[in-house]
Amino acid sequence: MKQKLIGFWLTLAFTTTVVVAADSGLAYPPPLKPAGQEVKAARLAAELLSRFHYKAVPLDDALSSKMFDQYLKALDPEKLYFLQSDIDRLAVDKARLDDAILGEDLRVPFEIFNLYERRAVERMAYARSLLLKGFDFSGDETLMMDRKDQPWPATEADSLDLWRKRVKNDWLRLKLAGQDDAAIAKVLDKRYASAEKRIGKIKASDAFQAFMNAYTTAIEPHTNYLGPRAAENFDISMRLSLAGIGAVLTDIDGYATIRELVAGGPALLSGKLQVGDRIVGVAQGETSPLEDVVGWRLDDTVALVRGAVGSTVRLDVLPADQGPDAPLKTVVLVRKTITMQDSAAKAKVYSVATGEGKRLIGVITLPSFYEDVEGLRRGDKDYRSAGRDVARLLADMKAQKVEAVLIDLRNNGGGSLREAIGLTGLFVGKVPVVQTRNARGEISVERNINTGVAWDGPMGVLINRSSASASEIFAAAIQDYGRGLVIGEPSFGKGTVQTVADLDQIAKNTSPVYGELKLTIAQFFRVNGGTTQLRGVTPDISLLASGDAASFGESSFGNALPWTRIKAVDYVPVGQIAAQVPRLLAWHESRVQRDREYQGLVEDLAKAQQRRKNNVISLNEAKRRKERADSEARLSAILGAGGSSAAGVLADDGLQFNERKLSKDLAIEKTQKSVVDILLNEAVSILSDSAALKEGKTQMESSALSTRPVVVTSLPGEPMKQ
Repeated sequence: MKQKLIGFWLTLAFTTTVVVAADSGLAYPPPLKPAGQEVKAARLAAELLSRFHYKAVPLDDALSSKMFDQYLKALDPEKLYFLQSDIDRLAVDKARLDDAILGEDLRVPFEIFNLYERRAVERMAYARSLLLKGFDFSGDETLMMDRKDQPWPATEADSLDLWRKRVKNDWLRLKLAGQDDAAIAKVLDKRYASAEKRIGKIKASDAFQAFMNAYTTAIEPHTNYLGPRAAENFDISMRLSLAGIGAVLTDIDGYATIRELVAGGPALLSGKLQVGDRIVGVAQGETSPLEDVVGWRLDDTVALVRGAVGSTVRLDVLPADQGPDAPLKTVVLVRKTITMQDSAAKAKVYSVATGEGKRLIGVITLPSFYEDVEGLRRGDKDYRSAGRDVARLLADMKAQKVEAVLIDLRNNGGGSLREAIGLTGLFVGKVPVVQTRNARGEISVERNINTGVAWDGPMGVLINRSSASASEIFAAAIQDYGRGLVIGEPSFGKGTVQTVADLDQIAKNTSPVYGELKLTIAQFFRVNGGTTQLRGVTPDISLLASGDAASFGESSFGNALPWTRIKAVDYVPVGQIAAQVPRLLAWHESRVQRDREYQGLVEDLAKAQQRRKNNVISLNEAKRRKERADSEARLSAILGAGGSSAAGVLADDGLQFNERKLSKDLAIEKTQKSVVDILLNEAVSILSDSAALKEGKTQMESSALSTRPVVVTSLPGEPMKQ
């Protein structure tokens, strides 16, 4: 998916000392320098990319120039920090980044990063200085929302004026939320000061990873470098498990704060921890000294809390809602395997009203095509995978006598190719699913040989612009075999296959210091010979597009692989869903024309598209108050009964996520989950219509009326027990 390191200082939470610049009085972080292992990792990655990438590109001056541009985009995508004079000066080294890697001397890319940090510190200091003056909101000033296509500020004065408007907008948002000037100044001063601190906590490894990803994505959008810690997190996301205490942590005011306790985890089972507790010290075992973690980067604290299954961790904890001088409590926990249940397949059964009663439609939501590769290699009988979880959910739905199944792949960015093939087999059987072509032009047909049909009734796939890669393989195969309906908006358009190369394994290191390289090695093609590359999967029935296709998706990348076609495989469709589409489309259009919620969403998306097109936001208080009132009224209408109360929870409070009380943040999250999913409801109704057609009915059912589908059962995607 599209990789953006937007506002690097906003997303990293890190600790180091600072140095004071004598010329400006500002406290700048000490210059970052590359470590020896990073220099070696860059050279090793370059050798692999030059030899084994699907689109092998020599590391030369031409690629160096592209790397330079990509690096600047990653560091300063909205052109908020660097000046044009900075870019002109840095461009002297534009053709030397290849030499930096091949010559094992990374001073140039680190100098670029260090200048970025200095500029960021300067902008935050200026932002804080503006808070002493306040603002006048009676004029007609505007702020440009998206600056990525704009030039860098020509002068220091231009940059300062840009930041003045940004701070003015931050102030206005808080003012519209009801805060007085003194409170606003306090909130914003703390926000910008915290940003300065985060800048000072960036490590050399972060700068190296940013540079390496500028290199990899300059070749092709889906090739990435993962440092040792990022590689560990990627592995966790694929197997959906980790060894730890079962607590989700967030950074609030420099404290690692418990945001959630995972069911069945040691933290919850101990009865000694609660949401809002702050971890201030961590020790390994029951006797080793505690390490003070207040003010640490959150990922550093998390690394200390995690450990081997069966090992002991000791925590010093400041109880929730108590001051920093309150007595601490010590909690000793034994780590165990924690399952990331929120990221697993889960299901709901919907009841749809018809003229003859009710029809049950099952919906399986799959966030990714996960697979515990190591568990599979070890031969674990209960290893976790998307296909195994979906198969169990389908069995549960059969028991509940659902009449059709919808697989919701919205925002599913992909995952395991093997899982995509196996999951397809649950609906089409042991047949060819996808073709792959490697860099040598060799074509392989990937068949499902492991899974039999688990569901032979009506089915559909719901996709959006963020459905990519493995999601597109599955949706395309279902469409090509005529097995089910594809509903939604055109998918992302990622038709490439990646593999992960462990650089430490290649270098025969015993400890992880070099990281991993995720590189593109093949392109996949549909069984009909086409590819989803660039164009994505086109739905049989289109719903509203929620995003801007021009700025998001494979087609938004300048160096994406082109669309092409190869010979189709010898395959036989297993269904004739295309024959249903004209009637289903007519029923769908009739239903949504009379659906006030759907038409309201049409209006909302049109307004959002117009705002993106205008690309400016008013800094006039009267105009913004009217816009806010209109937005809150619309939100209340969407939420229905009790909508005013819920709209109040969701109204823009002008705060960032770590500036609210945790209870408020959790309330917002809960309320967001209660918002009606209009597009899912329509997709469920379409599946109900499809089931009716299969039964031989030719008249539109009352599922086309205003009654929305109702959830009657939820089925969490628990791991299979054996």
